[in-house]
Amino acid sequence: MDLEILGIASETENNINIKNHTHYSKLKNSLCGDEVQLKLIIRNNKIIKFGYQGNSCIYCQASASILSKASINNQKDKIKKLCEDAKNFFDGDLDIFKKRNLSFKKLFKKKNFSRKECILLPFNALKKIVSN
Repeated sequence: MDLEILGIASETENNINIKNHTHYSKLKNSLCGDEVQLKLIIRNNKIIKFGYQGNSCIYCQASASILSKASINNQKDKIKKLCEDAKNFFDGDLDIFKKRNLSFKKLFKKKNFSRKECILLPFNALKKIVSN
């Protein structure tokens, strides 16, 4: 088990249910059964509050934790770009996260390619929201 990933996943301050959410997305990984649901409050194209929940592996939980922190107080367009960057990393652009914070660098490593679907699940769920 990667202790860095475990540490990131244990940061659960945004692992909450937002009852008065304005946006919602839920996805399930058909390969492994991971499931994530996102509930957000968005005002004036800015993510004000981000809650995630689900039944998922440690990689998916770490991904949701990092994504939640990066999304709060950011514009939808900026977060859409972040979601696209995540996909591009696994499509071969290994340098795309070099300028991002340390948590992203811990998750987006070549050694985690086998966990691509787990890591991308929260990003894909969020992209559904910010693309509309």
